[in-house]
Amino acid sequence: MNRHPQNATPDPNAPVRLNKRMADLGLCSRREADDWIGRGWVRVDGAVATVGMQVGPQARIEVDQHAKGHQQQQVTILLHKPVGYVSGQAEDGYQPAVTLVQDRNHWQGDPSKQRFSPAQLRGLAPAGRLDIDSTGLLVLTQDGRVARQLIGEDSGMEKEYLVRVQFGAVERNVQAAFPAAQLARLRHGLSLDGRQLKPARVDWQNPEQLRFVLTEGRKRQIRRMCELVGLRVVGLKRVRIGRVALGQLPVGSWRYLGAGERF
Repeated sequence: MNRHPQNATPDPNAPVRLNKRMADLGLCSRREADDWIGRGWVRVDGAVATVGMQVGPQARIEVDQHAKGHQQQQVTILLHKPVGYVSGQAEDGYQPAVTLVQDRNHWQGDPSKQRFSPAQLRGLAPAGRLDIDSTGLLVLTQDGRVARQLIGEDSGMEKEYLVRVQFGAVERNVQAAFPAAQLARLRHGLSLDGRQLKPARVDWQNPEQLRFVLTEGRKRQIRRMCELVGLRVVGLKRVRIGRVALGQLPVGSWRYLGAGERF
């Protein structure tokens, strides 16, 4: 019986599926790659590629201009999600945030020259979660490259939150009542679901509000972190993802990610 070491280092020269190789190169998402391959838009070493084929690291991958044009038409939308909307599919009678992406909610201050069209809703999906009782920046995109950058397995994208808290019966000047040792635990030392959390930047923004900067996105992570140290979250707002800030975008409004903006 062949035995393989559990933590064996992958062979960098081993062939991988073409769609994974294209995603790793930042050309597109795996789903997009399969679509392009199926349309005959991808060549490997000069030959038309087939779905599921394996390629080595030296393979020359060429993408047809049709695919590049298709990708340029894809939009990424920044939405200031209100409380009461879910990030993804409708659930328990609550509407998904994507229903707010309509012409009447397009922010008048959007510097982009793009015009809204219903075709931009096709395949538009959230790149990350924001709880129903949280507000702030939510990214919806048609572009698999953006989704992978924000929520891919190897993503370490910073996300910044402003979090209003109470400590037991203390509602005012929580900073003075909250032990410094517990603040240190919020920064590093907590575990959720049996897994230690990555280090976080956590500081007081004002006496009732903490500023969190995380590089992971576990389910209801901030609320659960706060519960572990005796804090209760009474308001949570995401204000930044990577280099893109919520800025002056009003609640319930959206704008396009600008051509020169990068996460």
